[in-house]
This record gives sequence, structure tokens and C-alpha cells, in this order.
Amino acid sequence: MDERITPTFIHTEEKRLVGLKQTMSLTHNLTGELWKLFMQQYPISTNRISLQVYPSNYFENFSPNASFEKWALVEAIDLETIPPSFKQFILPSGLYAVFHYKGLNTDSSIFQYIYSEWLPSSGYILDNRPHFEVLGNLYRNNHPESEEDIWIPIKPMN
Repeated sequence: MDERITPTFIHTEEKRLVGLKQTMSLTHNLTGELWKLFMQQYPISTNRISLQVYPSNYFENFSPNASFEKWALVEAIDLETIPPSFKQFILPSGLYAVFHYKGLNTDSSIFQYIYSEWLPSSGYILDNRPHFEVLGNLYRNNHPESEEDIWIPIKPMN
């Protein structure tokens, strides 16, 4: 992991997304199964969003056994083509630190860097909004040349 990675700051407007969700933990990670089911129902190759909704105290009392919601999503543009099993998710507006990451998605060092090095010295704190990754055209699951954007919800430290 390149420790010189610096984020871009983006304020996103509210977005309407659709997809599937699963409750899981890091020790009981069902991400692969969730995405397999999603891709069976919606194989269109577009910007996919892997989104996590953490409880408000998730990072304060971190445990790899703590449960959170994981979503496999796309932006709801053409509702005619969306499978009926998909649920709607409203992503609230807010400020994000966006890290462009290239490498294996099984390498957690980027997240260790973001939360333990970058965030404490950034002048920002985590905001209680969803965290997500945008898996665009350059995303290749478990490939060293895979690229994705990691969106971390932040707000100025007061």
C-alpha cells in the first residue's frame, strides 16, 4: 500500500440506489455471496457500489464480530430494468474523502492506513453515514491491477 495516497474531497448530493443487502461481520463475511447473487440478477457492467452501513459506535468499540449491513448497489437510473427483488437505498448527501486504490481488494492495509494514519492527522472525523467503494470499469476482483474508489464519510473536527 502506497502511504502517499491522498484523498480527493467530494461533497455528494443525495442519491437513489438499488440493490441487495446482507447483514454480516468481518469474521462472518458474506460479501462474495452477496455479489454473486447481485450479478446473477443484474449482470450489467456499470459502476457498482459496495456499501457498508455501520452502527454509530462501530469504530469506537471495534470488534471484527460486530454486525453491519453490506449492500451491493447501482444507481437507480432506469427503474424498468431493475429486478423486483432489489431494495431501494437512499445515500444521504455529505462530504467524503475519496481514495483511489489500485491493488488486491483482499489487502486491508489501505483501510488500516485510512483509519489509523490518515484520519487522525487529517483535521476530520468520521461522519455517521455509509462508507462505500465504487467498482468501475477498472475493477477486477482479486487482481493486483484492480482499481476502485474508496469513499469515507467525514466532517470537520470541531
